[in-house]
Amino acid sequence: MRNLAQWLFILCLPVLLLTASLSAAANSPRLYHYGFDKYDISRVTGLDTSELDRVAEGLIGYFNSGEEYISLTVTKNGESFELFNEREVGHLKDVKGLFRLGYYALLGALVYALAYFCIVFFWRRDRRRLAFGMVGGGGLTLVVMLALGLFIAIDFDRFFLQFHLLSFANDLWMLDPATDYLIMLFPRGFWFDAALFCALATAVGAFIIGGVGWWRLRKSGSSESP
Repeated sequence: MRNLAQWLFILCLPVLLLTASLSAAANSPRLYHYGFDKYDISRVTGLDTSELDRVAEGLIGYFNSGEEYISLTVTKNGESFELFNEREVGHLKDVKGLFRLGYYALLGALVYALAYFCIVFFWRRDRRRLAFGMVGGGGLTLVVMLALGLFIAIDFDRFFLQFHLLSFANDLWMLDPATDYLIMLFPRGFWFDAALFCALATAVGAFIIGGVGWWRLRKSGSSESP
């Protein structure tokens, strides 16, 4: 049972770190603004900076609200209109469902990791076992992120396509970049940058956790597995 609990802790860490990075990215106004500035979204959409700020705030608010469908009104050339059409609204509902699933996975992984940490560190006082788990979980996460990062860097289009095919049961994500604002706001380059950001943030977290575990093992003066 102790070995099983340790392996679950090791497998839990990649889920915890990745979902935490994804959640942070989805709720980061800075990431939205970075993409808007880098890809000159104001020129592409015709929306000024203040309207783009409202779009970012509206999307973040929607993803964290209990609303089923988004309703976001913006002003362009002095006229107000609904930013997203029916297909875009439907797709954003699906995206919100994915975020909710990610939040649940994050919460579950966090609860288990904290419970395991407290039991092993404070109750059983088997700190070497905990350190091995941290090294194993951090190492596994780094391997997964390295593979994911290489896949993204080498063939992002394929990665992006496969992600959508696996994640959505409909074709609402197939939008027209010439007419649909969701594509204008978030072009391919934005998603490439966001994917690399999440992979890098996850890898940094794994390096820190694994490094702390490795330091603890070195400090204990033992390299035996429990």
